Amino acid sequence: MKILAASLLLASICHAAATCGPHGNRDTMLVSTAWLSSHLQDPDLVLIAVGAKADYDKAHIPGAQILELGNISAKGSQLTLEMPPMAELAQTFRALGVNNDSRIVLYAMSNQIQSATRVFLTLDAMGLGARTSLLDGGLPAWQSETRTVTDVTKDAAKPTAGNVEPCAQNDVITTAHYVQSKLETKGVNIVDARMPGFYTGTQIPPGQRAGHMPGAVNIPYISLVDDLGKFKSAAVLAEMFKAAGVSAGDQVVSYCHVGQQATAVYFAARLLGFDARMYDGSWQEWSAHTEFPVVVPAPAAPQK
Repeated sequence: MKILAASLLLASICHAAATCGPHGNRDTMLVSTAWLSSHLQDPDLVLIAVGAKADYDKAHIPGAQILELGNISAKGSQLTLEMPPMAELAQTFRALGVNNDSRIVLYAMSNQIQSATRVFLTLDAMGLGARTSLLDGGLPAWQSETRTVTDVTKDAAKPTAGNVEPCAQNDVITTAHYVQSKLETKGVNIVDARMPGFYTGTQIPPGQRAGHMPGAVNIPYISLVDDLGKFKSAAVLAEMFKAAGVSAGDQVVSYCHVGQQATAVYFAARLLGFDARMYDGSWQEWSAHTEFPVVVPAPAAPQK
């Protein structure tokens, strides 16, 4: 009996390993509204709406479950948004019906791409990146095509609990000390995903230092999507990264205010095939450590 039990356990572990671990790519990371519409009834589909429950209650895509970012943020952390332990994440996603062989599609309920990409990064860190996609354009794109939505009074069914077992990836989340060791290192690009004013120091987050990390380049997260909230084409994104000094084969390490906007840069970098990481503590943590260096560019000389 012990041999049989051990064999069953080994088979279970091998199955999880076979379906857990790789990152996604350009073919898997984004799906269109048309694709989702034709796959809504797939038995392995887990559709997750990312945003506020009040918005979800008013209108969501049929069959979607709700996930608020607070449910994937470490409890008791001094940081606004920090990834919790894998065991906690497993419980959260099991409650949404996620298994290791699920096909997971995320969508933002508003034009807040950084909320959906934060969940994507979380699932990627859990080893489910290759099984996870974003609905390009989110709920606004879905509704703009007059596709069916429902509300909580008509679609409140709870999913069957899943049994996902994470296999934590060590090339998704990085630390302040890792970033410090890579500052101005050839082949490693530190990318500030904040809006330009914060990067240059003309805008200062309350209670924090002005400026950016030494050697960091600025690719504002909002510049990665078009006016409809859809990611720009791979060709356009590639030119944007190239213009920022990111070369083929480089590693991209993104940061922002609290580790949310930077996930859009992480997503775009993975979409382009880069080795991408995200500094979870971001500027909130970096600024608080006065031993970590900061660059504040000198203001431009007035025109004569």
